[in-house]
Amino acid sequence: MKLPQSTKNWLTIIGAIIAVINFLLILVLFVLSTILNKQNTNLGLFIYIILPGFMVFGLLLIPIGMFFERRRHRARDESGKSRLPFIDLNDPRHRNAFVIFTISTIILLFFSTLGSFEAYHMTESVEFCGTLCHQVMEPEYTAYQNSPHANVTCVECHVGAGASWYVKSKLSGLHQVYAVTVNNYPRPIETPLHDLRPARETCEKCHWPQKFYSRTLQTNKYFLTDSANSEWDIILQMKTGPEYSGLGFREGIHWHINPAVNIEYISDNDKRENITYVKYTNRATGEVTIYRDANNPVKDSLIAVIQPRTMDCIDCHNRPSHNYNSPPVYFDKALLTGSVSKEIPFIKKVAMGVLRQTFSSKDTALIMIKDSIINYYKTSYNDFYTKNKDLISSSIASMQNAFSQNTFPKMKVTYDVYPEHIGHLESNGCFRCHNDAFKSENGRTITKNCNLCHTIVGQGRPGSMKMTSVRETLDFEHPVDIGTAWKESNCSECHKYLY
Repeated sequence: MKLPQSTKNWLTIIGAIIAVINFLLILVLFVLSTILNKQNTNLGLFIYIILPGFMVFGLLLIPIGMFFERRRHRARDESGKSRLPFIDLNDPRHRNAFVIFTISTIILLFFSTLGSFEAYHMTESVEFCGTLCHQVMEPEYTAYQNSPHANVTCVECHVGAGASWYVKSKLSGLHQVYAVTVNNYPRPIETPLHDLRPARETCEKCHWPQKFYSRTLQTNKYFLTDSANSEWDIILQMKTGPEYSGLGFREGIHWHINPAVNIEYISDNDKRENITYVKYTNRATGEVTIYRDANNPVKDSLIAVIQPRTMDCIDCHNRPSHNYNSPPVYFDKALLTGSVSKEIPFIKKVAMGVLRQTFSSKDTALIMIKDSIINYYKTSYNDFYTKNKDLISSSIASMQNAFSQNTFPKMKVTYDVYPEHIGHLESNGCFRCHNDAFKSENGRTITKNCNLCHTIVGQGRPGSMKMTSVRETLDFEHPVDIGTAWKESNCSECHKYLY
């Protein structure tokens, strides 16, 4: 079987060599990865994206070389007439070329379809999103693996269903790949993401509003920084829904996403943390109430040109899968689970003193955590240290592990870089709007009353707790006597810098 004369040129030959070599590499790597069960992101990137790209490049060179070769033949033809290519299956040369082309095309289409299918699933996988750009995505990927959504794939929230958002995500991904390639990306990655798909098209596929009816009891255990690492418990009744489930969204925390209500707001910065204007619309009656912060007024001319944001799930649940806990939070959890021993005197106080430092790298941080704690107990509690070396060493290892899951020095990621808007302990959270400063023209206010969202059912030290019924509430009692200071300022003014 002879190939057409036009294939006998260096450009076509080089293209064929490139295409064949890459095709064989794809087959070999695919077989090896299947037999050895070595499925990983980098290998998949080569099999389904990089090598096919070079193969397609080689295939394109083949007809390009043939085109220029035909032009050279026409230039040497004495008649000088230009003819369009034609196929005559009665001509053995045409027939051979047609058979080769048809068989090659069928094989190529088969493997292209298989490769495209595998490439699609690979680029939609959690591993692709989390490990391809390791340094950039390490904080988000680590936090995701320890989140309540660890079994939900990235694309279910960041892309969702439908071809249009898939295309948008891939176009956005090209820009991100370029930024990583040229090392031109912010550290830390800026949030919030303004091109994120609306929560009602993603979150509410699982967490539909009508699901949130029942109230829940939540027990929070804290540890003080005294020698005994004393415990302090607070039992809250969280008013996620109304007192009577039949009332639906008429009261409770999730009233904010009541389909009969529309809440819009304007923030004076790009972080949605400092809110200056709130607009409430009752869709059933058409009633509109506008609240303004007298301490931080916004001009009408600015309101006219700014597009207010419509409140949805993400305005409170802004870190649903990528939450970074503060040292007091993850250290209390370690004490609660026993991975750090409560029997070590002043362990929380010592740990908070170490963790408040700024570290240049993770390795430096892990060394300083270990050395600082060991030196403290060798100096101040040498007898205890001598008898409990293993206990202190295991507690240090747990502390280092917790630090590694929540702080990433290379990307400058700490808990306060990405504050969580649920609650109000370490960031303003609920108090962004519920601060008594927002007032309407008819005298209404957005109240700061904490009992709107929760009531205190129990509080105190284990064994001597004060308790009440779920239909009543206790007045908050701070575990450390600070007088009435907790009433006069936001919790975050102290707790953000407490450790």
